[in-house]
Amino acid sequence: MTTKTSNTEKANKQSTFGPLIVDVAVPLGTYYLLKDGFGASTFAALAWSSVGPALRTVWGLVKERRVNGLAGLILLVNVVSLALSFLSGDPRLMLAKDSGVSSVIGIAVLVSVVMGRPMMTEGFKPFLTRGDAAREAAWERLAVGSAAFRRLERVFSVVWGVALLAECVVRIVGAYTVPVDTMVWLGSVILAGTITLALFVSRKVAAEPMARMVSAEVAAADTAEVPEVAVAA
Repeated sequence: MTTKTSNTEKANKQSTFGPLIVDVAVPLGTYYLLKDGFGASTFAALAWSSVGPALRTVWGLVKERRVNGLAGLILLVNVVSLALSFLSGDPRLMLAKDSGVSSVIGIAVLVSVVMGRPMMTEGFKPFLTRGDAAREAAWERLAVGSAAFRRLERVFSVVWGVALLAECVVRIVGAYTVPVDTMVWLGSVILAGTITLALFVSRKVAAEPMARMVSAEVAAADTAEVPEVAVAA
């Protein structure tokens, strides 16, 4: 039993952040890699980094008949940024505008927490439950009956929202105080550091405790079924 639980928790840790990487880190990373690493234009970098979110959004509509919130938001931000990229010629303004992607996502995540529907939940719930009916049922029971579980959901999203907003502020300050040539590569370092820190903190303070609660709820449900089987026999 201990080995099985240990393996389950290990799998949870490995899979929890998969959607976050696909929906957040990959599009942002692709944008900055193409723009700062390969010298692509802002328009080209935004266009190529929009491919992943676009595919995720279409896939959600076709398979699940609903919009993937994170992928759809990033796609919308990229489309707006594409339009705005034609209006800027100041290199420092361009650097400041780059941080707009993070700020919009961060604000949207925090607003979703205030509204009681933490946006980041969409990013890791499918991978925490892994399509297992028992784990999905356990999640739903906890989401309704456990205030502690709902609080952890909010904490997870708050960590990401605050991290992305802080990254935006740091990059804007840097855009107008640090030499442009330095900020071009430093911006990518700041972004990578922000994502790494947010992954670590959100895992420790929210994702791992939630994974343990789901596993415990599944185990409790299995134990409760044993007497019923015995009586039936």
